[in-house]
Amino acid sequence: GGESWYLALLGLAEHFRTSSPPKVRLCVHCLQAVLPRKPPARMEARTHLQLGSVLYHHTRNGDQARGHLEKAIPQFEDVKFEAASLLSELYCQENSVDTAKPLLRKAIQISQQTPYWHCRLLFQLAQLHTLEKDLVSACDLLGVGAEYARVVGSEYTSYFYFKLQLLLMERKLQEVHPLLTLCGQIVENWQGNPIQKESLRVFFLVLQVTHYLDAGQVKSVKPCLKQLQQCIQTISTLHDDEILPSNSADLFHWLPKEHMCVLVYLVTVMHSMQAGYLEKAQKYTDKALMQLEKLKMLDCSPILSSFQVILLEHIIMCRLVTGHKATALQEISQVCQLCQQSPRLFSNHAAQLHTLLGLYCISVNCMDNAEAQFTTALRLTTHQELWAFIVTNLASVYIREGNRHQELYSLLERINPDHNFPVSSHCLRAAAFYIRGLFSFFQGRYNEAKRFLRETLKMSNAEDLNRLTACSLVLLGHIFYVLGNHRESNNMVVPAMQLASKIPDMSVQLWSSALLRDLNKACGNAMDAHEAAQMHQNFSQQLLQDHIEACSLPEHNLISWTDGPPPVQFQAQNGPTTSLASLL
Repeated sequence: GGESWYLALLGLAEHFRTSSPPKVRLCVHCLQAVLPRKPPARMEARTHLQLGSVLYHHTRNGDQARGHLEKAIPQFEDVKFEAASLLSELYCQENSVDTAKPLLRKAIQISQQTPYWHCRLLFQLAQLHTLEKDLVSACDLLGVGAEYARVVGSEYTSYFYFKLQLLLMERKLQEVHPLLTLCGQIVENWQGNPIQKESLRVFFLVLQVTHYLDAGQVKSVKPCLKQLQQCIQTISTLHDDEILPSNSADLFHWLPKEHMCVLVYLVTVMHSMQAGYLEKAQKYTDKALMQLEKLKMLDCSPILSSFQVILLEHIIMCRLVTGHKATALQEISQVCQLCQQSPRLFSNHAAQLHTLLGLYCISVNCMDNAEAQFTTALRLTTHQELWAFIVTNLASVYIREGNRHQELYSLLERINPDHNFPVSSHCLRAAAFYIRGLFSFFQGRYNEAKRFLRETLKMSNAEDLNRLTACSLVLLGHIFYVLGNHRESNNMVVPAMQLASKIPDMSVQLWSSALLRDLNKACGNAMDAHEAAQMHQNFSQQLLQDHIEACSLPEHNLISWTDGPPPVQFQAQNGPTTSLASLL
């Protein structure tokens, strides 16, 4: 027939796109072959859409993708909404949010007869406003979405909008608890399609878990996290195609199933890192990164790169604690690479990147660079919790340098855990008490130091913050040793050592073994002193080797980068990365 050649080319293009791994260049060639033959208008529009979509998802070729999507927009209903949605995503990745917004508004106006796209476009525009911290506009749009979904009879979608709206409006942590409980009950009582019910459940539990983790409540979160892990197992056993919803607005999902799995791994890693189960964090990071690699072969959705960066940020912190600085540095370089590919990703993660470099600088004893990195990060962040985390670490740099009293006093005043602490995070407040204790210790005010450290211990025991517990115990042990109270010192250092080897926290192990050596020597236990000295020797060797390896990597030069986008020249470490754009 007259149209059979289009169908043959489109079929072939689809075959190449869905191959594993996708044969992108061949797929693009097939689609490009359709256009010069002047196909019917609808076919031409769909071809432009597919070309735009393939180029956007699988290559770095934003300009070409944009050209095709812009040609698809003035066309037919089914094509124009998808093109508008993709094009606005592309604009956002290029940091042109102001171009994306009017495009989405127009598409929303004309999509009222197409429930699925109307809901999806509303949600997309609300997300843009949230990124810009304009929660009022975001909430208005979600209200419109909830009402529209109710009118077209989609209970599931209106639930979803309703909940998102509730949670966006309440950014004050204390008030979120009752809200989350209420929403949880609504989800449980909802009688509907099993996949949608589980999907809503995952959405909710993820919000709940991240809420607890933001609040630094590592122990309280455990029941929610367990439920979330069970929930994702249930979802992976249900098949989408078995139960298609009757209402097309109900097709709207907040996240594909495969992305949900990665997200659950991600929050598990966040939890393990905060709680100080670093081997578990490592195990789940490996699983998540493998899954991400597979997904990114089929789909370059920006959210996958965000997941990857957040995973790397957490595992880098773990590596610095476990004494793998060289690996941490190469992973920091990987984050730089991912940020180079997307201006939006960089603007969202620049402060975190400089914070990680600051932590790395502390670990290799480059205190001036650490100060410069933390100062840069403070300039770039608007996030309260991150701000408090950076200030705490910067204070520890000033304490180590020993001659920055004026700056140190003003920093400590800003994170005073006894009154007006700036954030409601349990974990950060406990860390602020620890920093106070450390400062008092260095000033020889031992009773004051003990008071602060006992506060840290009380708080870290209440929420299982293992690393803070280990650090406080070893510092208390040190204080008792200096005061000549050897029995009390031993009572602190032995559990500190046990906890540090369980985490494992390399610097606390080094510190504890040195204390145990001196304690046993002072008490005349020659055998135990010798054993502790041997341990101390081993830890020193490991740390020194790692230190030398890290400082000799070309990426070590990143410590002097404090301005603009990440530099390119230190990044040839991970083998040649040929972008698909250069192949097409």
